[in-house]
Amino acid sequence: MPTFYLTASCSSTVDEKEASYYNRLMNLFTIKNLSKSYTDKVLFDDTDLSLEEGEKVGVVGINGTGKSTLLKIVAGLSEPDGGEYVKGNHVHINYLPQMPDFSSDKTVLDYVLDGLPDPGDLEGDAKNMLNQLGFFDTAVKVDTLSGGQKKKLAIIRAFLIRAEILILDEPTNHLDNASIEWLEEKLRAYRGAILMVTHDRYFLDLVCDRIVEIDKGKIYSYKENYEGFLALKAEREAMAMATQKKHENILRKEIAWISRGARARSTKQKAHIQRYEALRDEKKIETYGVTQIDAVSSRLGKKTVELCEVTKAYGNKVLIKDFSFIFLKNDRVGIVGENGCGKSTLLKMITGEILPDSGRVEIGDTVKIGYYAQDCESMDPSEKVIDYIKDTAEYIKSGDTVITASQMLEKFLFNGSLQHQKIEKLSGGEKRRLYLAKVLMTAPNVLLLDEPTNDLDITTLRILEDYLDSFAGIVIAVSHDRYFLDRVTKRLLCFEGNGKIRLYNSTYTEYYLEKKALREENVLTPASSRNLSASAAYKEQKSQNKKLKFTYAEQKEYDSIEKDISDLEAKICELDRKLSDSSISTDFAKLSEIAKEKEDTNTLLEQKMERYYYLEDLNEKITQQG
Repeated sequence: MPTFYLTASCSSTVDEKEASYYNRLMNLFTIKNLSKSYTDKVLFDDTDLSLEEGEKVGVVGINGTGKSTLLKIVAGLSEPDGGEYVKGNHVHINYLPQMPDFSSDKTVLDYVLDGLPDPGDLEGDAKNMLNQLGFFDTAVKVDTLSGGQKKKLAIIRAFLIRAEILILDEPTNHLDNASIEWLEEKLRAYRGAILMVTHDRYFLDLVCDRIVEIDKGKIYSYKENYEGFLALKAEREAMAMATQKKHENILRKEIAWISRGARARSTKQKAHIQRYEALRDEKKIETYGVTQIDAVSSRLGKKTVELCEVTKAYGNKVLIKDFSFIFLKNDRVGIVGENGCGKSTLLKMITGEILPDSGRVEIGDTVKIGYYAQDCESMDPSEKVIDYIKDTAEYIKSGDTVITASQMLEKFLFNGSLQHQKIEKLSGGEKRRLYLAKVLMTAPNVLLLDEPTNDLDITTLRILEDYLDSFAGIVIAVSHDRYFLDRVTKRLLCFEGNGKIRLYNSTYTEYYLEKKALREENVLTPASSRNLSASAAYKEQKSQNKKLKFTYAEQKEYDSIEKDISDLEAKICELDRKLSDSSISTDFAKLSEIAKEKEDTNTLLEQKMERYYYLEDLNEKITQQG
């Protein structure tokens, strides 16, 4: 099957000879009939790819399909088993792997300039980018930095190297949100061509003008950003399925013909039989048929997870100071902040892996925590995939729902023979996907996700997001992936430096726009230069000095609102039980009445939750002002 291109047609006034020369000039490399396998796994099966000057191409596909391998082949670091790779003599390639080599005792400035031609001419640019990403002291040693800080250095160095093609493998991994936004701007302004693998969907949408998808050994190219790719991918798959259905209809007629005992006595009959055999042996289109299962969790009681004035510091660096917070039933909380600010530390305090310096973490008796850590647990490479999951549980049950280990694996794209494959044959991303399935197989009711988007492909992320839609429990996610945060979380805990954590009852995008508007307002109209009348200045100062406090009614409401929420949730559960009662299954009037009551109760619950968020935020501000 040839590479599938979906491009808009355009008219041109150049003649054919000029157009041919123009295309040769613009083309940076061409790969034809690419084939590549690892052991018995076929990554590429007679497929093509090319890149033109100035293109910004994002490579997508599920883990294990060969995305990183493709980048290495283009970079000349891996040899294909078959096919032709032609690259222009003038084309220089700069390749940034997922895990760059940081075995260096150099300073950050020396590291980014090391080995570059004319480093003196580039020192000004290097210092400027270092400052933009928070490296104000350029004499700091590389080996003292965190993983996220080292990744920033590698990206800065990549921008200092002149090349016609910049290849990036997961550039957003381990970066904080501010650094990702900086990287977006740099890549949009980059003059060379870009070929990159990333699972950040907003990033793909904003940076790329072409999406390349690797799917079952083939490469498909879409001259669109990520949003356009989704529409064209659906169109391609619909066309392919329609063609297969047509072939199946023809095959049924051929089977009927052949079963009547037709004999190959003539050329025409032989051709008929050959057509039957060709249709019979035609490879069927494989789809990633995701098993439709509802999320399963253990019952969660009234008391969940409570943080009471917790403080944590390492040396002079205070990560968390006097922080109190109560996670609500069915809460969806995202945690954001700069690299090294303490986000993972907060999760580890909830699990008990790290103890606070002061304060306490209270965990309810019914709480069952599932912790998806940044570092995947060790796996026995000789163990089969299915046995790794069965070591946790062969099945989990919640009410009438039962999920087997095999079904959970199918949900996360381990179908058929893959379940009986040894772990040693899995890619790094596939191992992370397997680890995620194991965490969910514990049936937690409080799910902690620490940077789940670092190593999970887009397809798996969509499956996880879908699974969380029906998850009856608390989700707490540390993530730099803005799409994932917007899709999953309803509230944000934002690390703002010096141990301060602030609650925002909003999505990430709403939070970002609010912060951006505030920054712009402060730049345009700083408080020291506002033209205020004496009266206005007095009122502003008085407003700033006024201490916040609950009114009597607000205090009374705050004291009882958690019970009100719990009662409403219990009422919804009871109404769900009534709706599933077989004794009234044919009483449509009664069913309609119960459904309407449930809808009204849900509306009231939403109103109560919004009110709770407001009161909780107000209470936090009152606590912070002392």
